[in-house]
Amino acid sequence: MTRTVIITGAASGIGLACVEHQLALGWRVALIDRDATALEKARGALARPRETLSLCVDVTDEAVVNEAVAAAGRLAPIRGLINSAAIGADQSFEATSVERFRKILDVNVIGSFIVARAAIRAMRESGGGAIVNLASVSGLRGNIGRAAYGASKGAVITMTQVMAVELASANIRVNAIAPGPVETAMVRAMHTSEARQNWVRRVPQRRYGEPHEIARSAAFLLDDEQSRYITGHVLAVDGGFLAGGLLPE
Repeated sequence: MTRTVIITGAASGIGLACVEHQLALGWRVALIDRDATALEKARGALARPRETLSLCVDVTDEAVVNEAVAAAGRLAPIRGLINSAAIGADQSFEATSVERFRKILDVNVIGSFIVARAAIRAMRESGGGAIVNLASVSGLRGNIGRAAYGASKGAVITMTQVMAVELASANIRVNAIAPGPVETAMVRAMHTSEARQNWVRRVPQRRYGEPHEIARSAAFLLDDEQSRYITGHVLAVDGGFLAGGLLPE
C-alpha cells in the first residue's frame, strides 16, 4: 500500500536521516522545515525526489500546518508522522530568559502538538497510523544547561503518553524516541569541546550517536508489522546514557 509519512525538521540532521530512510523503505515523504533553502537542497539530493513533497512551514503556525498536511495527503494517504523539528539552548536555569524559554516550548511542544493534531485528523480518515515524537534524554534527566530544552522534551514525553492512550481506539499508535547526544548541526552548535568530553565520559558506548541510528529506530516504531503492540513507549537511543551509574574510568 502506498502511504505518506510527514517528517518535520526534515532539511537536516535526524529529520533528514528519517526522510532518506523512509524513502528507502518505500514510503512517500512530505518534508516540512522552516528553512526553504536548506529544504530544497535536501530534497534535490534525495534518491527519489519525485516521491516527496517539500513544504516550507513554521510548525508553530497552525493555519499553515493545516494547509501543509492537506497537501501531504495528496501524495498518498497519511499513515505516519515523525515530529523532529526542534530548537535548543545550552544555558543555565538562571541565565535563561523568559523569552527564550517560551520560544523553545513553542517550537518543541506546541509545534509538535499542532502538527500531530492535523496529522491525526488525516490518519482517522485513512484508518490509522503511527506517530513518533522526538524527545531527548534531557527530558528524562536533569542535564545541566537544559532548563528550557529539558522541560520541553519532558512535556513531549508526557504528551506522547496521553496521545497513545486517547488514540489507541482509533488505531493510531504514538511513541517517543529519547536520543542521547547525536552528531547534528544543532548539537555541534550547542556542545562545546568540554561538553563533548563530558558527554562521552558518561555514555557507556563512549561516542555520540549518528542521525541514521535514530532514523532506523523511528522506522521500527512506524512499522505496524514490527511494532504493532507498542504504543506510549519512550525508546532511549542513547548508547546507554540513561542506564549509566558508576562507569569504568
